[in-house]
Amino acid sequence: MATAEQLQAWHELAQQLRIDSIRATTAAGSGHPTSSMSAADLMAVLLSNYLRYDFGNPDDANNDRLIFSKGHASPLLYALYKAAGAISDAELMSLRQFGSPLQGHPVPVLPWVDVATGSLGQGLPTGVGMGLAGEYLDQLSYRIWVLLGDSEMSEGSVWEAFELAGHYKLPNLVAIIDVNRLGQRGQTMLGWNTQAYCDRAKAFGWNAIEIDGHNLTEIDEAYTEAISNTDSPTAIVARTIKGKGVKAFEDIGGWHGKALPEEEAKKAIAELGGERHIIIEVEKPDPQTKPASIGKLEALQLPTYKQGNSIATRKAYGEALKALGAARPDVIVVDAEVSNSTYAEDFAEAYPDRYFEMYIAEQQMVATAVGLQVRKYKPFASTFAAFFTRAYDFIRMAAVSRANIKLVGSHAGVSIGEDGPSQMGLEDIASLRSVWSSTVLYPCDGNQTAKLVAQMADCEGIVYLRTTRMKTPVIYSPDEEFPIGGCKVIRSSNRDQVTVIGAGVTLHEALKAYEELNNQGISIRVIDLYSVKPIDAQTLYQAVSDTNGNLIVVEDHWSEGGLGAAVLEAFAGTETAPTYGGPKLQVIHLAVREMPGSGTPEELLHAAKIDADAIIAAAKSLLKQPVGASA
Repeated sequence: MATAEQLQAWHELAQQLRIDSIRATTAAGSGHPTSSMSAADLMAVLLSNYLRYDFGNPDDANNDRLIFSKGHASPLLYALYKAAGAISDAELMSLRQFGSPLQGHPVPVLPWVDVATGSLGQGLPTGVGMGLAGEYLDQLSYRIWVLLGDSEMSEGSVWEAFELAGHYKLPNLVAIIDVNRLGQRGQTMLGWNTQAYCDRAKAFGWNAIEIDGHNLTEIDEAYTEAISNTDSPTAIVARTIKGKGVKAFEDIGGWHGKALPEEEAKKAIAELGGERHIIIEVEKPDPQTKPASIGKLEALQLPTYKQGNSIATRKAYGEALKALGAARPDVIVVDAEVSNSTYAEDFAEAYPDRYFEMYIAEQQMVATAVGLQVRKYKPFASTFAAFFTRAYDFIRMAAVSRANIKLVGSHAGVSIGEDGPSQMGLEDIASLRSVWSSTVLYPCDGNQTAKLVAQMADCEGIVYLRTTRMKTPVIYSPDEEFPIGGCKVIRSSNRDQVTVIGAGVTLHEALKAYEELNNQGISIRVIDLYSVKPIDAQTLYQAVSDTNGNLIVVEDHWSEGGLGAAVLEAFAGTETAPTYGGPKLQVIHLAVREMPGSGTPEELLHAAKIDADAIIAAAKSLLKQPVGASA
């Protein structure tokens, strides 16, 4: 039971957090003071008595994790940092100013912020990833405290997190739900029906505690119960008042995201008892505990494939991933219930302690990867390429988080065959290319796939590997190297008249076209663009210059945003790459332009006009030769 002295200290700190939220947002002229004020009591008790964190050493493996899933309450988070002595009052007052690390929503440019938040419904899913790391990998006692707003409880991703956290029984995960009733435009779906939130949490296997979020004793007791619970995650459902402490806008709509004008701010601060500058000595974690060892580094022995044989690149991915797992104990794999199709099952069977099944919850899968990489693991997340679209906002926010995750999308393009368009990833290259810091790789054979998978482990940012369902011939030696940012000129001569760029499945179609055209006396240069981003512009420039500006790009992807766009953007030049200065470009872009249906891979490639026949016709068109004619 907290003493009267403790209760008074917590009250004073909560008032300071409210005042500092007002001061900072008023100085900025924007922000969310009222959303911050509702959770001030909850955070005051947490910081004072329950958070275990060394602000001088944010990389300490034993530190608790604090995630503001309601990232718009960042003024409250920054006010906490000030109260912990991590930032000065002057730094607090730089909120939202250009160049300040105290941005409108939290980002990891601050050393105490693990992941970016602000796109609602992402904090708890990421917390699940951290919880899995703590409970099953690190085997440390740190806790993950996640502050959520009641508005974001409408997001499906939140309930994916509740489901998976309950499934994995994560006692180190505590969700603190700030039920202040008012959203951006009015009352939330459930208003103050805190019992409904509790019932839902319990249905997913959580321990749920219903409290008055301004009753300091109830808050204290709820946290005590949460840290004592060793069987399941805990949800603390706190009824609060938006704008708590200032009668002029307590529980009044229309104040969301609005800073107080200076005169009103002065009145509000006076009503809250005036400025305070309390510094809390936050308790540090046990410095002696170290993460559990999950194996030692071994020499990497990648699978190799004999030239002339055939293997699907998705299968080569699974085998390479298993090999990588043997060499790298920091490699962790998550999949969305398609591991027998992505072949992540190879890793799962060999290293079940480092594999987490996310079932059909792609948002949670990507969020888990983001949470795992916070603890310096190397997560690979795989599903059908088409289904990453469900998790696109999580991928976008992973880039904002400066996260290092590996994504692998199988069943790409019309070449998957009979399953039809609902399963065909035809947008994936475009969507992943557009993500900041991303790398996009598209191998065409088994040996190339294995070498690229090995490089992915230490490649920073969002790394995407596109694999295919159908078997393709092995054309490269196991000794060949494929540096990220490169490409391969695999057919060339001083007689080449047209450059043909393909990747994955279409690279093999280009090779078929090469043989037929060569028999007809037409020589083409064939380039394997296995690294779509970054792209090897200089090699492309040289090839197209050597072939008098004649260029064909062929891809198993929609015409927008894929290989063709990447190539043409390279020819447009950037600040870091000179523009192409060779002969005038004459370009034919072969891509999927009509909605495909079911059929064999061969039928679908032909119908989409991205097969060898289409390449032959395009080459003759550029050379102004009739189709069917020989040179």
